[in-house]
Amino acid sequence: MKIAMMTNNYKPFVAGVPISVERLAKGLRELGHRVVVFAPSYDDQEEEKDIVRYGALLKGVAGGFSVPNHLDPKIEKNFREGNFDLIHVHHPMMIGSTARYLSWKYQVPLVYTYHTRYEQYLHYIGLSGLKGIMPMYLRNTLKRCSMVIAPTPAIRDYLDEVQIAPPVEVLPTGLSDDSFCPDERNAAHIREQFLEGRSYLFCTVARLAKEKNLEFLIESLWFYKQTAGSCFKLMLIGDGPYRAWLAKRVKELGMESEIVFVGQVPNEEIKNYCRASDMFLFTSRSETQGIVLLEAMAAGTPVLALKATGTEDIVVNGKNGYMTCASEGGQAQRREDERIFAGKLMDILEKKELPFLRQGAFQSACGYQCFQIARQAENYYRAALWSYGEKKNRFSRNHLVDVIY
Repeated sequence: MKIAMMTNNYKPFVAGVPISVERLAKGLRELGHRVVVFAPSYDDQEEEKDIVRYGALLKGVAGGFSVPNHLDPKIEKNFREGNFDLIHVHHPMMIGSTARYLSWKYQVPLVYTYHTRYEQYLHYIGLSGLKGIMPMYLRNTLKRCSMVIAPTPAIRDYLDEVQIAPPVEVLPTGLSDDSFCPDERNAAHIREQFLEGRSYLFCTVARLAKEKNLEFLIESLWFYKQTAGSCFKLMLIGDGPYRAWLAKRVKELGMESEIVFVGQVPNEEIKNYCRASDMFLFTSRSETQGIVLLEAMAAGTPVLALKATGTEDIVVNGKNGYMTCASEGGQAQRREDERIFAGKLMDILEKKELPFLRQGAFQSACGYQCFQIARQAENYYRAALWSYGEKKNRFSRNHLVDVIY
C-alpha cells in the first residue's frame, strides 16, 4: 500500500502525536508499505526520506511548535504525484481539512486517529465554554472518514457515546524495540546523580501545562513527605508554559530539595530515567493514551497514576502499578484525593511490592511492540479500502439505475 500520513506536528517537536506517527510509519515500512509523512517545517528539522515538509505560518511557538500552513500547494502536488491508496490523518483541524479535501478529490479512503480530547485544551484560547459543542463538531467532521481509530478502548467508548458514524477501531501507539533496552550504566548514573543518598527516586514525564494536573502530584508528595519525611526525590521531566508557576508552588511548599525540574530530555533517553526510578508517578487526566506510561513499563518501572481515560486501559492494579481515583469535588475533596494518592504510594513501598510490579510492568509493555501495532494497522487499512470500494460500487450501481429509469 501507498499511505499518506498527515499531521499538524512532527519531530523535532516533542509530543505524543509525533511519536505515534513516527513509530507507526516505521512499523508499516518494515512490513513493506510505502509511507510518506506530510508534516510542517521547523527551524531545526533534519531532512529525511519520505517526509514532505509543508510550510509553517509561525515557528517556535509554545516550546517549538509550528503553526502549519495546511493550504500550502506543496501538499496537493506531492499527494497527486504519490498516487496514494489511502490517507491517515492525525488531526481533525488544519491538515485535517486538507486531508478531507484530498480524499474527496482523488477518491481515496480517509482514516483518522482521535489522539486528543480537544475540549480539555480550549482554555488556551479562551473558549472553555465551547466544550459542549465538541461532540457535534466531531460527528460532522468524522462522518467523511472510512474509519476512525481510537488509541484505547475507553476512547472508543467515548466516540461511540457521541455517536460517531464511521466504524471505530482501537490501535494504541507502539513501542520501539529500543524502549525495552535501557542503558543500565546510564540509568545507574542518573540514579546516583539525583537520589543524593535518599531511599526512593520517582519520575514523571509531562508537558508542564495546566491540563497535566501536576499541582496535584506536587501537593500529594507534600502529604507523603509529612509522614515519610524527606526520603525521596522526584525528577519532573519536561517543559512548558506552567513551569514558572509550578516552581513557585514547589517553593511555597518547601519541596525544593525533593522535586527537581529536569527540563526536556531527548525521547531516546527517557527510558534511562524511568529505569533509574523506583516508581513512575502520573496525575494527568487529559490523556487519550498513556504513551509515557508504556515507555516507563517497558523500562521495568511500575506506575502510580490517577484513574482517567487513557490510564485505566494500561494500568492494572496489583500487576503493573496502581491507580487512585480523583473526583470533581471542591478543594476539600481534592485535598483528600491527594492524601489517598500519597497513602497509596507509601503502601506500595512499605509492602515491598516493587520487584513484583516491575516484572508485571515489563510484561504489560511487551503487548505493545511496534511490529504488532503496525500489523493491526495494516488490517484496518485493508478493511477501510474494502468498505470504501464497496461504497463506491453501490453509488455507481444506484447511479446507473437512476440513469436507466
